[in-house]
Amino acid sequence: MNIETVFNLKSTYRDDFQINGYKFGKGEKTCCIVGAMRGNEVQQLYVCSQIVKALSAIEKKGDIARGKEIMVIPSLNPFSMNVQRRFWTVDNTDLNRMFPGSFEGKTTQRIAAGIFDIIKEYQYGIQFTSFYIQGDFIPHVRMMQTEHKNISLANLFGLPYILLRKPRPFDTATLNFNWQNANTSAFSVYTNETERIDEVSAQTLVSAVMRFLSRMGVIKYQCHGGYMATTLEEDQLMSVHTNSGGIYRRIKQPGDAVEQGEPMAEIIHPFDGSVQEEIISPANGIVFFAHKSPLVLQNSVVYKIIKRLHV
Repeated sequence: MNIETVFNLKSTYRDDFQINGYKFGKGEKTCCIVGAMRGNEVQQLYVCSQIVKALSAIEKKGDIARGKEIMVIPSLNPFSMNVQRRFWTVDNTDLNRMFPGSFEGKTTQRIAAGIFDIIKEYQYGIQFTSFYIQGDFIPHVRMMQTEHKNISLANLFGLPYILLRKPRPFDTATLNFNWQNANTSAFSVYTNETERIDEVSAQTLVSAVMRFLSRMGVIKYQCHGGYMATTLEEDQLMSVHTNSGGIYRRIKQPGDAVEQGEPMAEIIHPFDGSVQEEIISPANGIVFFAHKSPLVLQNSVVYKIIKRLHV
């Protein structure tokens, strides 16, 4: 393993802003794995640390294929993580809305440009990221629906679901979209935690990455075969909204089966403790996403359901 500085930004009043990459093997730039891009993505950082640990052991055994290089970047935003803020500490910008970046732009654009200039050379790109709504997912692989998407490769992770998303205007500034435009086979991988470490789902994702690298002939690694993935389009997910705000008590969890009319959550009045609203499932299906924050606003999305998958 070689630790290299992949980006360095000089600072007048404090230590330089430095991003390190962990390289395994030598040869063609085969796979780049990117972790926490936001300051609260603790689970994503942890998953990458476990991938670094696993690849270190694999490399010591000589089980990385000759002529293949893997790079892992556990965090692209350590400053925000240090002060426990989700976005860039100075101007509250989202680094994952700054790609491909600009060397003449604001700080986050310069960081994005410096990183992207290096990682766009890799054949495969894996990003561990989080959703804009606080909550938990069934672990899955997400891809932008561009001409460069490759569903057959996404199946190699062995995760239960592949979600295809039609790019919206703000998606054109994300890492996944720009990676694909640079002819990198890019995958965003979602876990069921962000701010808290969940060992079970973390190990699920580590195994998924090892499985992908093994099936692509990059490493020698034996693990469980995983799932035969179900491919979904984002439009197929049914969103469940709240009619009122208050204290949120979740009943159904990601992966739970639900029936139409079944209670999924309660909204409790924050002052008198009465149940203001009972969130009812609008369809038969599987819970794909569940809101997690203890407070919720009116008209918030609290669940996303895969309709009639188990029927």
